[in-house]
Amino acid sequence: MTRRLRLWQVVVFAALACSAGTAAFSDTNNKKKNKDEPQAQKSYGRPTDPSLYVGSDTCRTCHEDIFKNFETTPHWKTTFTKKGPEWQGCEACHGPGKEHVEGGGDKSKIFTFKDKPAEQVSNRCLGCHEYGEEHANFDRSQHNINDVSCIACHSPHHAKEKQFLLVTKQPELCYGCHTDIKQDFNRPFRHRVEQGLIQCTDCHNQHGGFLTKQLRATAAQDQVCFKCHVDKTGPFAFEHVPVKTEGCGSCHQPHGSTNPRLLKRAQMNLLCLECHTLTQDSSVPSLPSFHNQSQKYQACTSCHVQIHGSNFDEFFFK
Repeated sequence: MTRRLRLWQVVVFAALACSAGTAAFSDTNNKKKNKDEPQAQKSYGRPTDPSLYVGSDTCRTCHEDIFKNFETTPHWKTTFTKKGPEWQGCEACHGPGKEHVEGGGDKSKIFTFKDKPAEQVSNRCLGCHEYGEEHANFDRSQHNINDVSCIACHSPHHAKEKQFLLVTKQPELCYGCHTDIKQDFNRPFRHRVEQGLIQCTDCHNQHGGFLTKQLRATAAQDQVCFKCHVDKTGPFAFEHVPVKTEGCGSCHQPHGSTNPRLLKRAQMNLLCLECHTLTQDSSVPSLPSFHNQSQKYQACTSCHVQIHGSNFDEFFFK
């Protein structure tokens, strides 16, 4: 009897130990997973008691110069909202001002954006802006993950660019961080970003998205390219497969290149041979035998002129 009781005690103890180990392992994995994944930001909760708010006219008595700038911005329309005082004017961003006023302008009694953590700053802005398509994915954006807040690019009171209240115009604004990209636009062949004919945000969504490099379209669609290069859009009766599967970036460098047409390779045939080389288990056709790569066969597009797609010829001759 005693031996049987001891056996049950051993079994129960082993089961409890196994359960505890599994729970601990699961908890560790969850913590690691939560640490690696970007956390959803907590939105700013506005106090709803009307007695805590003093109105923008009260703010104006001390901050006349800032208020004059505020009147010229899109944020001015918040003074007319019917949603309540917590959504109106200065206090829509800075929070209730009653204690600040009664404290003789005590800055600790009101939210000031200077030197605040990026998450707190962005939460204030997203209270109004997170519902638009442009800003809906800011939580997963690289800017948010790297603690770049809204006011790193936007200035509600002292904007140099009236459109979008930017602290400075593009591309200088983007170059402030993306210094490695700036040199691409100084290459002999480049998109004319420096001349103002195209902007970084025409192709990239700076507020975040689901795609790599925060692009506004996938490689298979390439709507960011076709918005300007409409003659390459298709659909074609004979498609050049990489255009639809890998996108324009399979052959072109989008920012700038030392090669004409922003190509990745200086010689056209070397670019084509990256795919059109006899390879086992590949469906891509290799070069015909008479293409011996002598000089006259090195300029592939001299014959295959419709290389992006054709409605007349499967070899893109016309």
